[in-house]
Amino acid sequence: MGLGFFRAEVRAGGGILPIQNAKVIVQNRHNIVFHELTTDESGNTRTVEIDAPNIEHTLNPNDTGPFYTQVDVIIEHPNFNTVIVRGVQIFDKETSILPVNMTPKSLLRTVQPTTQEFVIPEDILHSSEERLQETSEGINPRLLREVFIPETITVHLGRPDAPARNVTVPFVDYIKNVASSEIYPTWPLAALEANIYCQISFALNRIYTEWYRVRGHNFDITNSTQFDQFFVEGRNIFQNISVIVDRIFNQYIRRQGRREPFFAQYCNGTTSTCAGLSQWGTVPLANAGRNPLQILRNFYPNDIEIVTSNVIQGITESYPGTPLREGDTRREVQTMQFYLNRIRQNFPLIPRIQNVNGTFGSDTVAAVRTFQQIFDLPQDGIIGRATWNSISRLYSSVKRLSDLQSEGELIGIGRTPPTTIIRQGTSSPLVSTLQLILNFIGEFYSEIPPVNQDGNFNAQTTNAVLAFQALFGLTTDGIVGPNTWNRLYQVYWNIEDIITETPTTPPITPPVVPPVTPPTVPPNTPPYPGTLLRVGSSGESVRVIQNHLNAISSQFPSIPRLSVDGAFGPITQSAVMAFQRQFGLVPDGIIGPITWAKIMEVFSGLNQTPQPPSPPQATMPPYPGYLIREGQRSEDVRTLQTHLNVVSASHPQIPRLATDGIFGPNTRRAVIEFQRIFGLTQDAIVGPLTWNRLMQESANLGGGISIISALSTMLIGRMFLGR
Repeated sequence: MGLGFFRAEVRAGGGILPIQNAKVIVQNRHNIVFHELTTDESGNTRTVEIDAPNIEHTLNPNDTGPFYTQVDVIIEHPNFNTVIVRGVQIFDKETSILPVNMTPKSLLRTVQPTTQEFVIPEDILHSSEERLQETSEGINPRLLREVFIPETITVHLGRPDAPARNVTVPFVDYIKNVASSEIYPTWPLAALEANIYCQISFALNRIYTEWYRVRGHNFDITNSTQFDQFFVEGRNIFQNISVIVDRIFNQYIRRQGRREPFFAQYCNGTTSTCAGLSQWGTVPLANAGRNPLQILRNFYPNDIEIVTSNVIQGITESYPGTPLREGDTRREVQTMQFYLNRIRQNFPLIPRIQNVNGTFGSDTVAAVRTFQQIFDLPQDGIIGRATWNSISRLYSSVKRLSDLQSEGELIGIGRTPPTTIIRQGTSSPLVSTLQLILNFIGEFYSEIPPVNQDGNFNAQTTNAVLAFQALFGLTTDGIVGPNTWNRLYQVYWNIEDIITETPTTPPITPPVVPPVTPPTVPPNTPPYPGTLLRVGSSGESVRVIQNHLNAISSQFPSIPRLSVDGAFGPITQSAVMAFQRQFGLVPDGIIGPITWAKIMEVFSGLNQTPQPPSPPQATMPPYPGYLIREGQRSEDVRTLQTHLNVVSASHPQIPRLATDGIFGPNTRRAVIEFQRIFGLTQDAIVGPLTWNRLMQESANLGGGISIISALSTMLIGRMFLGR
């Protein structure tokens, strides 16, 4: 008998919002409980041991098994629908990871069950089902284009012409799922990599040739092993496979002199044979010392090669080619520092990098190691290809999810739905609102496809509206009228309220300056380009902004000078945010029509006698975006302690605290006492209600002026976080 390992990762929003305090029950097929686990701040359980058959059973194709242990896992949380996964596989010496994406309870229609159940079938390495994978060799793609790595792939859960659901999942997660379903994680490394190269190439070939799309289907690939690859919705993956995929997901097989990904047909090679790769046949070749390319050339033509695509949707920077490590000073280090600080908002266990300056110091090492620990990567504190790709992908996801909040004040998102009817062909800021909300909801419901947030109601937006209407029981006409607007806002705010554990009424917030009318762009200045400029944007409009900000910085030194390169990176974002703070705009680091017009207005007035900037005024720090509770260590906890001390001067029942950034028992008592005094729920958890009320009371007592020096470090850090 051997020993395997298990851990659950419980998230919401497609994997980018960790769910803390979820209950995870691991039991055998006879309902005997092995472990009862609880998720931490990152949504992860601790790793536990489970007996498994000896590894030797999985290395011999003639062995009759058993090959792995199967357990059932039940995941529960009071705010989310229960998930049950049956048949989770545990292999000797390997760590099985169960990624769980939970859905808030109040969002499912009443005709749908409140418990979501997945069943992982037996493995197919001993199946005799014949592979009928239709080759696309010699087929010209409908559109001649470069090979790219898609952000997502749509999988049909059945044979091509069978009625079945489609699911859209991140491409990387798709490959991890297929690899965990098709092969054993106990195989030698070279065998695993050779098989994964085949799976990547097979999927990319289907996408590149639009094999199913040109035949009128609305999916990219099926999960039928007869026609495509084995994808199992809701299944567990294996840690070693996950690490391999993170490293090579953008590498694929092609024939020399050809552009398209090679159609890498394969089968198990024992009970099912084909003209391509034998999955079992890769094991002895790897044991004989063959590398992945040599293994592949044993089954495919000798002119195949492994190439890398640098066109990766959703990732704004490509891997620089060499690992980043402690002591390095370069632009790519600053990019990763910026990304990690933004990801930290969702995963607060990652320590904040205080100085985002492009120097890879000890704080960056600590942040990288914690990120690697959370996301199942080797914890070496070095940003190699796998860590770079994982950070970039997650940054893209969390940034997209936060777009609604970061744009909220600019485009007018509130609690009251619009009443204007919009449909395909409309172009307006209201369409941008629609697209932002659809993308936010789509993070929780994969049935809703992502849309470009460009303010144009095109066919892509219509398809997303139709999917939303079908999912939530509305008339499926693709038109957004009062009923659809009301349901969009109801679903959005239900998600917001549940994941932040706030009531459905708006929280108490400090007074804010009402929205201002966009200033008129002065004559003889460049007009607003019509699209938002943000990190990742490039072109002449970005170059114009960089030139103008440099000119403005000569009179307003708080705005840093920029390289005029037409690339909107983290440094340009920090300059934009500094400008926005200087002139009373929402400091979101994004250039919309209001910020553009203000930059043009200030630039045009530079030849006039400049008005000296107003002396800095104390501002209350905004809610950091996650629940603060006992056990956490962060600058946000230090801010909390500082303001509690201000309020305690007038309310001595609140104990004085050491401002050490550690949420310990004393801080817990102070929070509970504050909540009791001001009529809040006494749960010792600082959510938006408690935070905003504390800031309001502190400001009323003059705390904003007395704590400026204590908050300076935090405010500098947030300049880079885009809050």
